[in-house]
Amino acid sequence: MFKGIVVEKDADGYRASVSELDEGRLPAGDVTVQVEYSTLNYKDGLAITGKGPVVRSFPMVPGIDFAGVVQQSAHPDFKTGDRVVLNGWGVGETHWGGLAQRARVKGDWLIPLPQRFGSKEAMAIGTAGYTAMLCVMALERHGLKAGQGPVLVTGANGGVGSFAVALLAGLGHHVVASTGRPEESEYLHRLGAAEVIDRKELGEPGKPLQKERWSAAVDSVGSHTLANVCAQTRYGGAVAACGMAQGLDLPASVAPFILRGVSLLGIDSVMRPKADRLAAWDRLAQDLRGPILEDIAAEISLSEAIDAADRLMRGKIRGRVVVNPNA
Repeated sequence: MFKGIVVEKDADGYRASVSELDEGRLPAGDVTVQVEYSTLNYKDGLAITGKGPVVRSFPMVPGIDFAGVVQQSAHPDFKTGDRVVLNGWGVGETHWGGLAQRARVKGDWLIPLPQRFGSKEAMAIGTAGYTAMLCVMALERHGLKAGQGPVLVTGANGGVGSFAVALLAGLGHHVVASTGRPEESEYLHRLGAAEVIDRKELGEPGKPLQKERWSAAVDSVGSHTLANVCAQTRYGGAVAACGMAQGLDLPASVAPFILRGVSLLGIDSVMRPKADRLAAWDRLAQDLRGPILEDIAAEISLSEAIDAADRLMRGKIRGRVVVNPNA
């Protein structure tokens, strides 16, 4: 038996609870992992609260991330005792996820845990940090280099935003952090932000083409914010888009793309090929500097995760939440 959060939907409604589960209920897979840490992402908040159609089958154990130790393996790349990490692949949506003490998955979804990180550190990073790194790498492939001008990060107090600020600042960029919580400015400056602006500057409908401000940007917000970011990006610049906190819509025009040559780079982290995952985690191991993870992440127990998911959806959580399922 093991403990896990279970999301159910039936005639009595939608609900999430911490339950005792039999290992025989674990889904099909060739690797069973003793989960040491998981985490709460925006998508996990949607799954637990039911505020978005994330869960595709019921009952479901949410949790799109986990890190731990291989308990059993029939996969050639992994053996008992190996330390592994998982991000995405539909886990926590269509396949039981990481907010539990056990997980069984396809070995092809796992990667070895980089030696620099323990399981807790890996989950302090989680999909948020991994996605932020994919954004930075995409901007670099587009030609971004330090000294080219301000780089904007929207949703800067969130998980992806926090890591994007820290990574870009660590690489020598002048980072401008956009947030709806100005009281968190000190936190953002500690992460490396050179400037902090109010998200109201970007969150309302704007002109199709605006004053050029940003050499590049990482956006996790979408909707009017993303439209304004594109309209304010300098000639030849690029915007890495990876989120939809404000909305799925993009009320923009083609003007920034055809008059300024701005590139909009879509960043998917869920189904990313294994080679890209390994490259991103290798860069995270190289580029994360100082006590950043201690500042970004707070630890909670499995029993606290359901309440934390509600606070996450209400914008009341800063940075990352690491979940210890064994506490």
